[in-house]
Amino acid sequence: MKKRISLFIAAILMAGSLLACNTASAATDSGANKIQVVTTIFPEYDWVMNIVGSASDNVEVTMLLDNGVDLHSYQPTADDIMKISSCDMFIYVGGESDEWVEDALKEATNKDMSVINLLDVLGDSVKEEEVVEGMQEEDEHEHEDEEEHDHEEEEVEYDEHVWLSLRNAAVLVEHISNELLKIDLKNAEIYKKNSEDYISKLNDLDKKYSDAVSAATVKTLLFGDRFPFRYMTDDYGLTYYAAFVGCSAETEASFETITFLAEKVDELSLHAVMTIEGKDHRIAETIVENTKNKDQQILTMDSMQSVTSKDVESGASYMSIMENNLSVLKEALK
Repeated sequence: MKKRISLFIAAILMAGSLLACNTASAATDSGANKIQVVTTIFPEYDWVMNIVGSASDNVEVTMLLDNGVDLHSYQPTADDIMKISSCDMFIYVGGESDEWVEDALKEATNKDMSVINLLDVLGDSVKEEEVVEGMQEEDEHEHEDEEEHDHEEEEVEYDEHVWLSLRNAAVLVEHISNELLKIDLKNAEIYKKNSEDYISKLNDLDKKYSDAVSAATVKTLLFGDRFPFRYMTDDYGLTYYAAFVGCSAETEASFETITFLAEKVDELSLHAVMTIEGKDHRIAETIVENTKNKDQQILTMDSMQSVTSKDVESGASYMSIMENNLSVLKEALK
């Protein structure tokens, strides 16, 4: 599944080194005195922006995945690698999709950089990716290179979508804030106050989720799509069925998968089939077409894997997306 990352990064760094002098001179003209924070995904970016608050003139925050390419498909550019190499803080998820990071960090010019791996911060609360009943596993062609590693110890694949738990988010925001105030003591009180206020909002929204699930008559979600919401469902004691695991590259569901999920909709009398963000909802539509009543709603929850810089400019925020997901969840659990 994974590409030959070391060679790929080496090629990027060779290209990037040709631009190093120009990059360095440009940095002196724009933002050289600012604290540089580089994040991979939108939730990390938005958390930092909320922590920074009124001190934003002192901090420049970069979101690498800003064009709608999700974590599982992303490959860094030469410019991305250069930004990482000299930043003051680098935040990334740390799962299999981020295997390129290790090689990128070897070339860091700032040896005092604060590096935050979300999975490492969460430790034992990180979950292994699971295949539940009826879920379609990866096609064999996705694992062509596995034969080369027959004698290597099999690595555990962790569910990377940790940001979709509000409880995880609270832990991560606190950790990021603590690391940032070490870098910028002058604004430490601002970061501390902002993070405390933001964590309070996360906790309030978490309670709303808990209350909504407690009041719900349905306790199961069924996704005709990938399923990145395991941390969320585990937080609130929900069960789920889905076509694919969260990190799957599959886009076509088998007859067996469709049949199982459609029968499960009928068995549980579910009135909604769920999807994640994106325009292609064909699997969910096909599941509905194969149920007895064929009248289920198709509802979409946003996993924040395709948020763009334009979305950010238009006001997208982690909290607003999670609040909207709560509204969708309430509808699904009626």
